[in-house]
Amino acid sequence: MKKLLILSVFAAVAFAGCKKKEATISTLHSYSAPTILLTNGDVFSMPVGGVLPLIIATAHDSFYHEDCTVLFDQSKLDNTVPGGYIVTATARNKYGMMASKTIHVAVTDISPAINLAGKYLRIETDDTVNVSMIANGFYSIDDAAANGAGDTTHVIAARFVQTSDVALVMPKQDSKFGDIYGTGGTVMMAPGDTTIQYTLQNNFFAPTIRMFKKLQ
Repeated sequence: MKKLLILSVFAAVAFAGCKKKEATISTLHSYSAPTILLTNGDVFSMPVGGVLPLIIATAHDSFYHEDCTVLFDQSKLDNTVPGGYIVTATARNKYGMMASKTIHVAVTDISPAINLAGKYLRIETDDTVNVSMIANGFYSIDDAAANGAGDTTHVIAARFVQTSDVALVMPKQDSKFGDIYGTGGTVMMAPGDTTIQYTLQNNFFAPTIRMFKKLQ
């Protein structure tokens, strides 16, 4: 286990001169960050102008046998603009050793009756992908690039938010090929004919329009 050097300062009295002198004491502690448990999940959806749903979280440092307070940073969340955002949960033990977890939040007024989940075909590459609903209006796609069934190396899962009946937003997110995001996201919903499309933006992939047709 890692060791962490903690420096503490205290005031000592030098009797000869009757003056206070500061001395620095070094203490070696084992490094151990708390473990954060998000009891009710790490994906949430909220309406535009609404309030973030209650996030239940606990944190415990098993090495130092300490329960720690969990704080939530909502500075990157804008409840006035539909889209996908992150909230960061952090916890520190008594020595300041920190742990963090990312919480994903969709801001959308889309009706709960709409569900885009299913199997889709990217016609250009004849590749099938799976779209799953993870919260109201919030989805994950298991292969955002869909370069072709034969390409199993460049598979990237991504999240997107349906912000209206005709639009979707794919926010910037981490991937094994660097940050990715989508622009120009659209949705077309018609009986027996649902399509989604976006332009995938990434330093590795060409910024081409990717259109997916839902298979019935």
